[in-house]
Amino acid sequence: MLDTKSAVKEIDPITVQVVLGALENVAVEMGHKLARMSYSSIIRESEDFGCALVDIYGNQLCESSHSTPLQSGPIPGYVKGIREIMEERDDNFSPGDIIMHNSPYHGASHGPDIGICIPVFYQEELIGFSVTTAHHLDIGASTPGSCGIVDAVDAYAEGLQFKAIKVYEKGKKNRYVWDLLMDNIRAPKMVVGDIEAQIAAAKIGATRYIELLDKFGVDTIYAASNELMNYSEKMMREAITKLPDGEYKAEGFLDGYLDSADSYKKDLKICVTVKVSGSELTVDLTGTSPQVKDRPINMPLVGTVDIAVYLTLRSILLDSTTYGDFSQNSGLSRPIHIIAPKGTLCNPVFPAPTIARFTSGNMIADTLMKALAQVVPDQVSAGIGNLQVVAFSGLANEENYWVYMDIMEGSYGGRYGKDGMDAVDTLYANTRNNPIEDIETHYPLRVNRYELRDTGCAPGKWRGGIGSIREITFLEDGSFSVEADGHKFAPWGFKGGENGTVGELSIREQTGDTIKLPSKLPNRPAKAGSTIQLVGPCGGGYGNPLERDPEKVLADFLDGYISAETALEVYKVFITETNTIDYEKTNEWRRRKAE
Repeated sequence: MLDTKSAVKEIDPITVQVVLGALENVAVEMGHKLARMSYSSIIRESEDFGCALVDIYGNQLCESSHSTPLQSGPIPGYVKGIREIMEERDDNFSPGDIIMHNSPYHGASHGPDIGICIPVFYQEELIGFSVTTAHHLDIGASTPGSCGIVDAVDAYAEGLQFKAIKVYEKGKKNRYVWDLLMDNIRAPKMVVGDIEAQIAAAKIGATRYIELLDKFGVDTIYAASNELMNYSEKMMREAITKLPDGEYKAEGFLDGYLDSADSYKKDLKICVTVKVSGSELTVDLTGTSPQVKDRPINMPLVGTVDIAVYLTLRSILLDSTTYGDFSQNSGLSRPIHIIAPKGTLCNPVFPAPTIARFTSGNMIADTLMKALAQVVPDQVSAGIGNLQVVAFSGLANEENYWVYMDIMEGSYGGRYGKDGMDAVDTLYANTRNNPIEDIETHYPLRVNRYELRDTGCAPGKWRGGIGSIREITFLEDGSFSVEADGHKFAPWGFKGGENGTVGELSIREQTGDTIKLPSKLPNRPAKAGSTIQLVGPCGGGYGNPLERDPEKVLADFLDGYISAETALEVYKVFITETNTIDYEKTNEWRRRKAE
């Protein structure tokens, strides 16, 4: 078998591009088929899944372009973890094996993100793996849903653990594993149906991979893959060499558990030091708060922290506007090194729980971007507004669970030359929102309100992105749980831009009483008629507000994003009663302020 790290076969650039297109088409087909075959909205609508092919050495060859980075990115880690476990068990891969895996201490992003791995054999030799990952709406934890399990005391309380379990062995279905799934998961038909969809999509990937080997030959596929990874590595190294050697530090903070009496569970620090030396870059997370031993805000190093780092560096240093599109593969990470002390939030020790690592990992990415802002200020945004993930659940006919997961988008900070993006999933999330029609068709919920926040955007030469407001009413008795962040620490402003606005969570009960809730909420009952209000954070502003184009200030006013008072007090733009700009007064006010 040809070693992809030292391929000897010469290959021309045209063949490389043909092979690249063929590999990417396989991953795209896997993704489309998985989305079409899935039962749950989190996969079908939000596209919270990943698909990729991985070679025998653990290198990712391609990924589904319309999946989320937090699903596709960890796939090499899933494969590595599976292989480690199987070696410990003295087990082997065989044709017909299908492996289920979700251990966050063996490469998985967190427990609900189940990976399905099919070893691919060609001419009786193992040559790689076809893998799908997806978020599942229940994993058998202590309370319904697979998010908002924010009170889990250890990894065992987070739900079922599958460590390289063969659900098919040599082509034969292991019925006992499937019985266990059906007996221990709420809404089993939906969850098991989604797992079967993953298997079908992974089978498609394995079949197409073999077809490519038949068409091009093993040596050509491996030589092209090696060339593509070397090219990606070269691009990343060239981008790193443009940075001045040195160290660049930043800090960020997580809410943690704001309602906790224990100080070590809240106001948690994220420390990032970027060390640049030639074409090598190290992200050192030393100084980050210790792990929270009995709460699942901790982040797996492999599967969450590394993906947050790799994605942020690629997005900032290799912006597609400048560098164009090129292959997403393992070559990009070769020049990047991560230091994460064990026993911290970013490298916990088993059995510390990790299921609620979503918003924590986003803060790793945000703080890394803040550090990079010192050397590439024109390539970053100001602070991002973090996300809120809600699990709604209830019993239909008092015996069958329904579960729905909603990822409420955040917002970006202002960027050089552009305002922040409003109401979008930020950084490594990249999921889509669920259509209101889909929610109300499948669940006893009504979406009463879904709109951008009023008067919340952070001032700047380029204003911060605006978070959204969503109000959802229970039509039947049920419950909900939430994992979120950014309710205490506002997104950071940059280069004179103001800080953003924090998020909020509250419930208006059927009695009419409104209760403010913390950003992390364990499962809480809700009576029919109760309404949850989710308010997303607004990103930070970028640049001096006095330098904002007055016409853009007027447009923000007309759109209802700011008031006339804010336009005058913050931007020094005078808007008349006829909704026009008085430029004489505006120029005078701005001149006075500058003095």
